Amino acid sequence: MNGATLTLEALPARQPAIVVTRSRRPATWAGALCSAGIAVLALLPYIASQGFISDLVNLMILVCVATMWNALAGYVGLVSVGQQLYIGAGAYTVLYLAQHGWEPFSTVPVAIVGAAVLAIPASFLVFRLSGAYFAIATWVLAQVAALFVARFGSLGGGTGTAVPGLDGFGASNLLRDYYWLSLGITVLSVLGVYLLLRSRLGLVLTAVRDNEVGARSVGSRVMIAKRVVYLLAAAGCAGAGCVLAISQLEVEPGNVFNVQWTAYMIFAVLIGGFGTIEGPVIGAVVFFVLQQTLANYDVWYLIVLGSVAMLMAIWARQGLWGLLISKVPVHLFPVGYYVHNQPGIRERQGLSRLVLGRVVQSRNRGGHANGKPGTERAISSNHTTTGIAGETKEDR
Repeated sequence: MNGATLTLEALPARQPAIVVTRSRRPATWAGALCSAGIAVLALLPYIASQGFISDLVNLMILVCVATMWNALAGYVGLVSVGQQLYIGAGAYTVLYLAQHGWEPFSTVPVAIVGAAVLAIPASFLVFRLSGAYFAIATWVLAQVAALFVARFGSLGGGTGTAVPGLDGFGASNLLRDYYWLSLGITVLSVLGVYLLLRSRLGLVLTAVRDNEVGARSVGSRVMIAKRVVYLLAAAGCAGAGCVLAISQLEVEPGNVFNVQWTAYMIFAVLIGGFGTIEGPVIGAVVFFVLQQTLANYDVWYLIVLGSVAMLMAIWARQGLWGLLISKVPVHLFPVGYYVHNQPGIRERQGLSRLVLGRVVQSRNRGGHANGKPGTERAISSNHTTTGIAGETKEDR
């Protein structure tokens, strides 16, 4: 108008939505290998000595609690030093119900569920704190629980008491039964963490571990995700406590509520590797071998364990499993995620929306960006990212 020229600038095209899907790495061979290993372990009571089976029970208890602690510290950054609270809760639930006529093995599911229920109000208390204050709060809760149960003479007071109802099994049958119980709880604990990380909630856990601020910024319900993991860890530790009560034939507060359990968990995860499923298993095996080998060397036992922990913390922070996969790209539990752009999206529903927020997901399962293959990126469970969809070094 009036000789003026109106220039229209082209608006940028609308970018397709970012979609995150779980890893598509096949786990068939890993599943077959693990299934064969579990089958061999299940048959060991018929061919191995009783002493060896007892040692395996203690090892599987350690694997279970280390896996649960790693789920807390390795994925959602909750460094707890009070998980012995739930070990003791599981053990004392077995004792209490057995005193009231229950068969000890039948009390295990009740004890596990009860510990998860106990963790709900406990989480509302300790989640108000963070960092070192959170760690101290969890330890205080465990100490309060130990002092509380020690006041009841019917539960053995401060010296503990025997679990009734185990006399009729016979020594060999009892050993076999609680060995299978420990194997089952350990397998379920590891499998539970794996399935959790393979679910949509696992994306939030991976993002929280790498960058909690980034996870919150995209609308993820971080606190709900943390609480879910906290309840899972409580249930797993309670299962270990049940095995501990039955295998030792008695429950003593100084044993089941001992903070040394947390030290064992931390050491196993530190050796094996934080933020992985395989790491705690490997770390528990290494720790158990060192413990059995050096048990007769008095103070040298502690010196060697402390030296190993220091060396790993300084020069191999990724743990033994991290060192292995940096040389050989082998993954027994693929739990990574792909980040890519796709048309055809819909909002999440149900629990996924509750935890992940109103994040969109693709209807197309093909995994191609704009219909073209080869443009996916993976969020690794071993390496950090920028927010959720950052650059990664490895595809799991």
